[in-house]
Amino acid sequence: MNEIKVSAVICAAGKGERAGFGKNKLLTPLFGAPALYHTLKKFQSPLIDEVIVTSSPEDLKEISALCAPFGYVAVLGGASRTESVKKALKKVNGDIVLIHDGARPFLSTALIEKCIAETEKFGSAVCAVKFTDTAVFCDYGLITERLDRDRLYCVQTPQGFLTEDIKKAYELADKRLYTDDSAVYGKFIAQPHIIDGEPTNTKLTYREDFMRETAPQNSSEKNRTGFGVDVHAFGKGNSVTLAGVKIPHTMGLIAHSDGDVVLHAVCDALLSAAGLKDIGTYFPDSNPALKGADSGEMLEKVVKMLENEAYVPLNISVSVQAESPRLAPYIDDMKANIARRTGLKLTDIAVAAGTCEGLGFVGERLGIAAYCTVLLKEI
Repeated sequence: MNEIKVSAVICAAGKGERAGFGKNKLLTPLFGAPALYHTLKKFQSPLIDEVIVTSSPEDLKEISALCAPFGYVAVLGGASRTESVKKALKKVNGDIVLIHDGARPFLSTALIEKCIAETEKFGSAVCAVKFTDTAVFCDYGLITERLDRDRLYCVQTPQGFLTEDIKKAYELADKRLYTDDSAVYGKFIAQPHIIDGEPTNTKLTYREDFMRETAPQNSSEKNRTGFGVDVHAFGKGNSVTLAGVKIPHTMGLIAHSDGDVVLHAVCDALLSAAGLKDIGTYFPDSNPALKGADSGEMLEKVVKMLENEAYVPLNISVSVQAESPRLAPYIDDMKANIARRTGLKLTDIAVAAGTCEGLGFVGERLGIAAYCTVLLKEI
């Protein structure tokens, strides 16, 4: 049996006028990057063989640039969402196609996977969530009818279809404007199959939707914890580097790299939380190119490795043990460096320093030890 190929169409050809930015709202910054970038990133999955993104003529250059690192294709859309999807479907090669609004960047990878599986099983899969509020019809400001909310759903995207069916539906579609793909499919092919969507899979519509500080946390997403520890012995030198901060001391730390015991512990904690191997596997001390290497740059590479595994750090907690030097004056700078390298806020990072009361390796002033715990979330 031939392996089923999956395509995705992401709708980004609109203007989003209700947001009031004077341009395509999807090119407006959200968490430090264009909103569309976050949506594109969610579809970087081994289950998806191709991604086609619709664009208006004026946005084509910028959207093409956003698509390029992912290997996605940007195509010109039409004057309406219906026309844009119809044009994009002509480029689709997969057996199954997921159609998704670019303005919904908060969906989980689990929802994408479920949408593919349910489409394969039922021929269509439309994400939707149950309506929880009381629903009514009104005429001239008066309630005229109450609806049975147990039968009401709020339809979302992605919406999955067998490609042959949805292409046929759009070929048969009249000039009427359809608000979503399930309406086209339902009119010309069959009643669409509903699957549970996600309450956090909200749509960016108004300006205030872009003002949030963090993405909504979905209950289906996985949080993972990790632990890391590192130790370096004292040797020749006149300073030690901890969390990227150079601290004067009567000795240095013996290491192949810069000996940053704090950042090494952070790297190991992050790697372990993601189920990856230890820092020595990726940055071995046998590599001459890493002689004296900046551990901050290593940390940035580790964060990028986590992103490739669909994880980002939520918080980091470090405990450093050293009889000397005294670390209290440098804690704030250490936190700032970790924040800069990981993209976290200062309030999501803790660095504590203590001694071993003269006991053991650290207590005998033979070196410095650092311990780190982290929490990751799935993206």
